[in-house]
Amino acid sequence: MSDHTARYGSSVPSPPARTSRQPIHAHPEFRSISAAYRRFGITATVLSVGGFLSYVLLSSFAPGVMNQRLIGHLTLGLTLGLAQFAVMGVTAFLYVRHMREKIDPVVRRLRSQLEKHEAEQPRVPAGRRFGAW
Repeated sequence: MSDHTARYGSSVPSPPARTSRQPIHAHPEFRSISAAYRRFGITATVLSVGGFLSYVLLSSFAPGVMNQRLIGHLTLGLTLGLAQFAVMGVTAFLYVRHMREKIDPVVRRLRSQLEKHEAEQPRVPAGRRFGAW
């Protein structure tokens, strides 16, 4: 018999106290924006890192392809290298647009609901708070 069972008569410990943040994490809209944020982040990361990695691998293992001249002294390798800046710029633009259109409105709505819920909760004076040691 464990020490907990001997003292309290139950072998199942009590669940932790609920915090004010737990209800928001269980909210379906919060889960949907978390999934949308994660999905966009994974996609953007895979495309950006994949593009950069393919450039590095082509530079290392296919220098003949990268040295092909396109116009004058402009080579395919130089063009792909400069395109990396464009890819990062487009990725940043798409991230900002995604956040502004899909995530921020839901976050604002959830934040107002949370603030409204917290305003409805009774306030305990600072000197009267008791916690576990």
